[in-house]
Amino acid sequence: MPTAARLTAALCLLVVAFLVSGMVIENGEEGKDYGIFTQVNMFIGVVCGWWIMGKRAGRGWTAAINNGLTGIASLVFWGLFVQGVYEMFRLAMRHRFDGPFEAVIAIFELGVEYGRQLIAPEILWTLAIGALVAGLATEEAKRRWR
Repeated sequence: MPTAARLTAALCLLVVAFLVSGMVIENGEEGKDYGIFTQVNMFIGVVCGWWIMGKRAGRGWTAAINNGLTGIASLVFWGLFVQGVYEMFRLAMRHRFDGPFEAVIAIFELGVEYGRQLIAPEILWTLAIGALVAGLATEEAKRRWR
């Protein structure tokens, strides 16, 4: 069921995903082609905002901050997982793995490599402020437009 809280959460996480993806590309390897990295992360942000944050709105201000943190944590988790899977398939098509088990393990190794780029202070601050704003905005939308 579409609600204002779900739409607000989806838009907030879309913006956070866009900003953080741009920061990751700037801090990443020079000359690396990231392809549709930003667009995929923005889609994941919309899905996490709609399904995870939107349905949990309306439980109070403290729960709203926790909701924002949960939304950002799920965005980071699913973003790292999806990007790891995509990179694994790209490498598998070039026959970089000896077997399927090695390819599955590579998903997590590649996700950890992307996760190391998130340790930069400006990215951590963006994620923290984004979580706070997204949680409070979602709560306000739930209270204002029932």
